[in-house]
Amino acid sequence: MTEYQKLIDELTKNHILKSDELLQLIECNDAEALDYLFSKSRQCRELSYGKDIYIRGLIEISNCCKNDCYYCGIRRSNTNVQRYHLTTEQIRECCRLGYELGFRTFVLQGGEDLYYDDDKLCLLISEIKKEFSDCALTLSLGEKSRESYQRYYDAGADRYLLRHETANEVHYGRLHPDEMSAKNRKQCLYDLKEIGYQVGSGFMVGSPYQTTKLIVEDLLFLKDLQPAMVGIGPFIPHHETPFAAETGGTLEQTLTLIALIRLLLPHALIPATTALGTIASDGRSRGILAGANVIMPNLSPEDVRQKYMIYDNKLSTGAEAAESLNQLKEEMKKIGYQVVVSRGDVIKMKDDA
Repeated sequence: MTEYQKLIDELTKNHILKSDELLQLIECNDAEALDYLFSKSRQCRELSYGKDIYIRGLIEISNCCKNDCYYCGIRRSNTNVQRYHLTTEQIRECCRLGYELGFRTFVLQGGEDLYYDDDKLCLLISEIKKEFSDCALTLSLGEKSRESYQRYYDAGADRYLLRHETANEVHYGRLHPDEMSAKNRKQCLYDLKEIGYQVGSGFMVGSPYQTTKLIVEDLLFLKDLQPAMVGIGPFIPHHETPFAAETGGTLEQTLTLIALIRLLLPHALIPATTALGTIASDGRSRGILAGANVIMPNLSPEDVRQKYMIYDNKLSTGAEAAESLNQLKEEMKKIGYQVVVSRGDVIKMKDDA
């Protein structure tokens, strides 16, 4: 048994490794060891969730954002974006379409758009939960005050996705303008957990200035946070950002990290992201085979999907589109998995401590 395999077995058994051991596995490029890693991550996922793949209906409610993150195509400084907000009725109609297709989780995602104040959001949340009482509602709307998060939760929101992007404060400062901070981002995540949300976090793989040691920090932060969901995807440059000329993250490193996260947090819900499908035609399937168990097809109105372009060439058609759900089901069936009609809640995380 190789040194890599010994480390993988230890991680599989104990769900934690020392920093230098995690670094070794992140940097591993031994094909046999990686195959062993993926086999262990699949086994781990199937112990928790079997062969089921959960789907979330993604509704991109707005591409307006008050922030100016250096990597994001809808940053406020990009004056070439055709901005939009969906009306509350448009959003509810997306939910109706999704419900008929078999979705039992809706994800309202958008930039930090001041158009949706707390009163408007709380009314929308309560209306969706009243109409679709057997469904989970997830928000992914950025940094808010604890009071706002509490109001959304009281109105009926179940989950909140807020990727931390990088756990290191210096690195965070190189990706964001001065008015944003890693400290506040992390505080938002802990506030959300304390309120009672199923919380999702995550980071970009291969972002500018990222090192392997920084990725280790990200993994240890996630282990401490114990989120219900971890979303990671490769950094993909957008041509109208300060990082337009930077090199994107790779499929291979993203898959390795999905597998490591599965073994660190065996009960986490882990999506095979749109970004994976954007950089490789089989990226989504390979994400599932690395240990992911969630896919988030796009339920947004077709006329706005190309306007929510947070990175170049973002997919919104084919199996990424909610209306092509049968195509996605066939894709999953070919690799031995099945898309299920379910809220897909995280199972109790008693073993993740």
